[in-house]
Parts: sequence; C-alpha cells; structure tokens
Amino acid sequence: MASSTVDLDDMRHSLAHVLAHAVKDLFEDVKFGVGPVIKDGFYYDFDMPKAISEDDLKIIEKQMRKIISKQFEFTSEKLSIDKAKEREKNNNQPYKLELVNDLEAKGTTAANAEKGAGVSEASYYTVGEFTDLCRGGHVKNIKDTGAFKLVRVSGAYWRGDENNPQMQRIYGVAFATKDELDTYLKQQEEAKLRDHRKLGQELDLFVHSELVGSGLPLFTGRGTWLRELLGAYSQQLRKERGFERIWTPHMTKSALYKVSGHWDKFGEELFLVKSQETSDELVLKPMNCPHHAQIYASRARSYRDLPVRFMENTTDYRDEKSGELNGIERVRALTQDDSHVFCSEDQIEEEVSSLIEAAQSMYEVLGMPLQSINLSFRDDGEGYLGEPALWEKSQSTLEKLAKKNKLNYKIDPGEAAFYGPKIDFIASDAIGRTTQVATVQLDFVQPERFGLAYVAEDGAKQTPVAIHCALLGSIERFLSVYIEHTNGHFPFWLAPEQVRILTINDSVSDYAHEVQNTLKETVLMKPLKYNEVRSSLDERNESLGKKIREARGERIPMLIIIGPRDMNNREVSIRIGDEETTTKLTELSEFIKSQ
Repeated sequence: MASSTVDLDDMRHSLAHVLAHAVKDLFEDVKFGVGPVIKDGFYYDFDMPKAISEDDLKIIEKQMRKIISKQFEFTSEKLSIDKAKEREKNNNQPYKLELVNDLEAKGTTAANAEKGAGVSEASYYTVGEFTDLCRGGHVKNIKDTGAFKLVRVSGAYWRGDENNPQMQRIYGVAFATKDELDTYLKQQEEAKLRDHRKLGQELDLFVHSELVGSGLPLFTGRGTWLRELLGAYSQQLRKERGFERIWTPHMTKSALYKVSGHWDKFGEELFLVKSQETSDELVLKPMNCPHHAQIYASRARSYRDLPVRFMENTTDYRDEKSGELNGIERVRALTQDDSHVFCSEDQIEEEVSSLIEAAQSMYEVLGMPLQSINLSFRDDGEGYLGEPALWEKSQSTLEKLAKKNKLNYKIDPGEAAFYGPKIDFIASDAIGRTTQVATVQLDFVQPERFGLAYVAEDGAKQTPVAIHCALLGSIERFLSVYIEHTNGHFPFWLAPEQVRILTINDSVSDYAHEVQNTLKETVLMKPLKYNEVRSSLDERNESLGKKIREARGERIPMLIIIGPRDMNNREVSIRIGDEETTTKLTELSEFIKSQ
C-alpha cells in the first residue's frame, strides 16, 4: 500500500524501474530503452530476442512483486559523462549509450541547449540489483509503490522513429490503492465493450479501406448524419453568438505557415503537395487560423467593425505516425469546428465568457457535463512565440475570467499552444473517464506576425487579439469519445435513424405509410433547429419479435408498432426503451417534438 504522502508519478516511475529489474532477472540479452510515466501508469521499452507473450506478463508481474517484497530503497550516484559511456559500453546497452551521448551534446535543460553546451555528469538510480540512467523522481522505498498490474505488450520504434529498431513495450497501470486499481480495471473491461471501433462497425457508422489509406476513415450514411448534426449544432451555438460562416481551401503555400510559426513548430506533421503547374511549395492545411487571419487582413478594419467572428467546419490534414493511428480517435484527416474572434483587448472578457457559455451549453445537451477546466499555460521550455510580458498578460487574463465565470480550474504548465495560453474543458463519460473536449485559446502573437490591424477610436493603428475556439475540436475524435460514452444509444435528436416503424402484417401497409408521411412532415426545433425526423419502415414478412430485436440491436431510440387495432383506432403504439405508450396519429408530431 502506497503512503498517502507518495507522489503518484514518483510511484509509477519507480514501478517502471522494478519492471526493468524483473525483465533483467528473467531474460537474457536484454537491451533497455526508456521507462516513463504515462496517464494511469507506466511503460518500459525492451529490445530482446524473445517475444513477450501475455503469459510472460504474469511471470514478470510475479517477479516484480518478489522484488518489491524485499523493500529495497532507491540510491543515486553521479558519473562523469565519460564514465557513463564506459558503463553503457561495458554493459552492452546501445540505447542507453545513445542517451548519454545526447546528454553530452544537448544538455538536460533549455538553458544548456541554447548555449550549445551539454552536461558533465549523468545521474543513475539503483534499486536492488538494477541500475538505470535516470533523472529521478522515485519513492524512497519500493514498498510504497501502491497497487499495479501489467496489462499489455506492444511494438514501439525506438524514440518513435520508424527508421529505428522496433522494441517491445510493456505497459502497466498503477494506483495508490487496490480499490482504485480495481475500479480502473473494471472501467477498462466496460470500455472494451464500448470500443468505438467495434461499435462503429456494428452500427455501420464508418469504415476503413487499404486503397484509401490508414488514418483516412470513410463515413457511411449513418455516420455522416452524426458528423453533420454535431457540426450543425456547433454552428448554431456560434451563430447565436454572432459568428459568420466562411470557407477556406484545403491547401496553401507553405509561406503562410512560415509566417504564422506553424512551419517551424509542426513541419514534420505537414503533408507536402507537389504541383505540375507551379513551383510553389504547397501543403495540405493542418490548421485554419492563418487562413482566417488572411480574410481579416483582406480589407481595412475599424474599431467599429470589432469583434470580427469567423467560423468554419473544415477538414485538416496531419501526417500522424502509423503507430499512433487509432480508429477515428487519431486520424490523418480531421474535421474541426474551428472559430476565430479578432477583437480589441477590452472585448476579450465578453468574447471568452460567451464561448465558455457555448461550451457549457454544448456538453449539457450532449449529456457530458463539463467537470473542470485546465488553464494550459507555458512553462520555462523552448518553442513559445511572443514576449514574456505578453504571456503574463494573457495568462492572467484567462485566470481572471476563469474566476469570474466560477470555473473549477487548475493551472497546467507546459500545455499552452506555442502562440498563447488555453482554457481546455474536461468532460467525464458514462464510465468515469475524463477527456479534454472544447478549447478557448488567447493569442496576442499571430495577429502581430501577420501584421493585422484596426484603426482605434483615436485614429491610431492597433493590433487586434485573436481568440481561437473549437467546441468539439476534431469531430472524428469527439465521435470516438461520444460513441463510447453513449454505447451507441445516441440522444433522439442526434440518432442517425430516430424512428423505425414496424408492421405486424401486410394489412396495415397503407396506414404505416401514412404514419411515415406524418413523420416526414414533422420538424424538430430542439436542440437543433430544422432537424427533420429520420425514419424507416420495416414491412418485411418477419415476426414482430425479430424486428424489435434487430431494431434494438441497431440502437434505434423509438419504435412505432402498427397492428390492425392501431389502424382501426387511428393510433400508434410507441416503444422507447422498456416504456410503451399509445397516441393518436393526429398527436404524433407533438409527441415526437417532446422527445
């Protein structure tokens, strides 16, 4: 049992060392990679002749518990870089030797790296009979490593580079108490049943094709309804707040991203496009803010024009690594409900507060109330654009707004965008998992880089502030979360097929078509306006029981069952889940609107 004073990351980091110790004890000729802390646990990368199986995980875990029972304490030592190199060479550890060489070349701090100077020493930590190159962050004694379990093994390229050797990555999960671990494992079992890849196939929402390519999902008619309805609701919320729809092309000259700073920051994620007609260096767009800035810059602006609000649901393209692609959660073609506000500094509070309200409305309707927010601020690292004073002003502005809007927030250093701080909204799903959803970002940097301006009331030229916002973010990623959250049981307004009409026999066919025509003429106004009822008619010569089972398996939220009695009484029998009711045909539209 871990002490209540033990840092969870230190505990998980320590378990990564114990895992490496156990693998060293059990297998020969092991080359060690790295073993960092990750969300909910840890992993360690190994290069070894034997392929690790699920049965091996049980043996390794048993050995880890044996090591922990000896209650070793962590000890540390410093070695000169030369002695560290000698140690790794003598131990035949090429990956560790590479890391030591990196320490010598680049250093471990941003300051050292900027000076081009490395460090003179490398730190090592020993637990039991295992010593590892490490910067630290451990429990004092391994008896305080809490409750853990090894969960899986997968392939991973050394340092994430496909040109490097492939290693075996063993994953473990760890928590302070056994109860927390058991809750997590139970949650994971439920998550397998809700896997969006499995449900996407079962409910006919999206497919993948080798001829199209990895990370490029194809959405069926049903899946397209989900995408379009979610996107339309996001646009409706923003339109109510004064946003104007715009459109930008899917490719651009690379010069646009060189000015914005995205080229230097995300150059490796860009898809390069070769033209047969021009020598221009072109790329598929990975984000939209530079394009929106160009529309703002297309004509002179006055303080009377501000705020200028643009919105666009558009597909962007990012060259994600093959090993990181996952269903529709991580893709190479992602559709964003992107928004940008260009405003004066004294308009920031009203604009950000309005977007906070939009995000809260969105997730309340979707049944995923926002639990908290992260104020994603910069740290002391490299890669941020803009003067420190600008960052201090923008970060203090966001924190003031978080307090004013009574948001439950925490500050998350190092998670800011390279051009400014963010409000990242965190939602909880049906089985207790949390995920980041909407985001609002404050940007003093890009408007200045693009030379954006407006004429202030006193006639002086001023630079506007940009506010970036996405309520859904990547619609594909959000759908992967939402499919699992709902287990495919989408709310009535969002279901690809809202109503299925089931006939008991052929004698009611004409009446069933009359019922369907009534549905076609019904227009829903909440939460999405002008949302017509989507229905189908099942007149097959099959038993009613079979029709009902199939409809429920396809997660149809409302069934209308029509038999001779219903026809004679000009009624319909309605099933929603386990509830049954009857209504007159003349009242069916109003009943549907109440759902």
